[in-house]
Amino acid sequence: MSNPEKSPQVKVCASESAPAAELLTARDVPLGGVRAMSVRRTLPQRSRSLIGAWCFADHYGPDDVSVTGGMNVAGHPHTGLQTVSWLFSGEIEHRDSIGSHAYVRPGQMNLMTAGHGIAHSEYSTASTTTLHGVQLWVALPERSRDAAPAFEHYEPPAVDVDGARVVVFLGSLLGSTSPVTMFTPLVGAELTLRPGQTLDVPVDPTYEHGVLVDTGSATVAGVEAKRSELVYQPTGCSTLRVRGSDDEATRVLVLGGEPLGEQILMWWNFVGRGQEEVAAYREEWERERGGGQGGTVRYGALPTEWEETIPAPPMPTVRLKLRG
Repeated sequence: MSNPEKSPQVKVCASESAPAAELLTARDVPLGGVRAMSVRRTLPQRSRSLIGAWCFADHYGPDDVSVTGGMNVAGHPHTGLQTVSWLFSGEIEHRDSIGSHAYVRPGQMNLMTAGHGIAHSEYSTASTTTLHGVQLWVALPERSRDAAPAFEHYEPPAVDVDGARVVVFLGSLLGSTSPVTMFTPLVGAELTLRPGQTLDVPVDPTYEHGVLVDTGSATVAGVEAKRSELVYQPTGCSTLRVRGSDDEATRVLVLGGEPLGEQILMWWNFVGRGQEEVAAYREEWERERGGGQGGTVRYGALPTEWEETIPAPPMPTVRLKLRG
């Protein structure tokens, strides 16, 4: 449907008159034991569970893998979501239960649709000395959350916009469009600004947005953010103003989408709609990883290359809350 307005207004989200932006700080989360790498998580948190359908954002590195051990995530399951792997440095090997085997490198995206169910592993490669990137999840809407699992690899082109480097890996932004599969309207892009540069980014006013700072610092919609912090901007803006650091280049990720309009239950690696459903996902994973299939297989044929899989933690004793 087109916009019938003859003179649509432009609302720049950078002042007190714009919808109020919100700063989301990160918390450190270890991915395993004593020597495991840690990540800085901005989604989900108590104050905000979703930005569009984006439901999870981990920012990590740059890490010396000789110290952290790098990424060492054995086979594990997912349901009801898409995973988006995006790197700034290093290399990760992906393998999954629908037969996909791929690598992700800087400027490339691995997108895995879990849907009905999938299992995958992620390991940084032996050639990786420094690991730096993000791991993102997208919640699938009710109509698509039982979709068949799938995997896509995409290397988007980098384009110059007023001296800023723009790489769009999901949706459309600043004249670039990604062809990869989405189940709700979304955008995902990497922007690198020159020192002191201000970039006005035209955005869809029906989207809410999050801007995650990777390097430098940024002022987004009038809110200052440091490395690993995320600025949330509600719907209602047609231009998102981003200003970078004065003394160094600033790299940010822009994540946005139409509000999902649904409540989800996210626990461990599952996105569902209720505690009983998530508990069933857990039981199926434990049965299948142990070799018992009981006539049905949710997570597919586990790769023969896997020497181990990750056991699911016990279900919480308290009732989990739907959020969204």
